[in-house]
Amino acid sequence: MKVLPISDRYIGYAREIESRMKKEGLRCETDIKGEKIGWKIRTAQMERIPYMLIVGEKEAEAGSVSVRRRGEGNLGRMPLEQLLEMLREEGT
Repeated sequence: MKVLPISDRYIGYAREIESRMKKEGLRCETDIKGEKIGWKIRTAQMERIPYMLIVGEKEAEAGSVSVRRRGEGNLGRMPLEQLLEMLREEGT
């Protein structure tokens, strides 16, 4: 799983998400490269990352993440707790 901040301003929030995922026992890292979000998504797809958590202003304000799943595409924005519940149900 990779957390992809839209810009450098959201790296702090991305790190919070990463920390929470690790506390739940999930492998997660934050992409802090200064690339555009499209490039980060493309790179994560090529690395076969199963979940991409995209964070920007709206997500930081709402305490949510926009989720992309490899092979399925955009799953939309959801609260972090909802994502964790979905991952628990999948056994990820």
